[in-house]
Amino acid sequence: MVPEQFQDAELMARIAKGDDEAFRLLIERHKLAVFGTAFKMLQDRFLAEEITQKVFLRVYWAAKRYRPTAKFRTWLFTILRRLVLNEFRRRPSAEVLILTGDDPGAGSSQTTARSPAEMLLDKERIDLVERAIASLPPKQRLAVLLKGYEDLSYEEIGRVLGLSLSATRALLFRARESLRKSLPFLLGER
Repeated sequence: MVPEQFQDAELMARIAKGDDEAFRLLIERHKLAVFGTAFKMLQDRFLAEEITQKVFLRVYWAAKRYRPTAKFRTWLFTILRRLVLNEFRRRPSAEVLILTGDDPGAGSSQTTARSPAEMLLDKERIDLVERAIASLPPKQRLAVLLKGYEDLSYEEIGRVLGLSLSATRALLFRARESLRKSLPFLLGER
């Protein structure tokens, strides 16, 4: 089996030569991760779709210049970070971000029968966690999402955010501390 970064680099080389099928394959491979992260950052499905399209347009435009010096996903999320942070700069600073519950991953089926009360409690906990994440400053929020949802390493997150390894660890530590304070029920605290 060929490692993912080599498959992505091969697709980028094909895209640079004008292969539209390779571009379609690359989008199919990464669109859910890009859209999901954009949605969790922006809390707006329409805006997340727009940002996702912009990310892949930039990938297409940069195909001839692309050099696989780091993992493709790191480069891809760096593009996403720039676009999302630009969007935050465009927004009025007083705008409050809360999750609407319109989760792009919704609709997955449960394999075990659960009572409506258990399902409601789980949904409430998920909503609280998502609101707490949404309340973090943008860089902390992106770092948490890249670590928790995309499982990127500290080094990869640092490259995406343009931070050193120690600064990345400190950023994630501060984010986790903020989440611990706002979500004591996760640790059994009251």
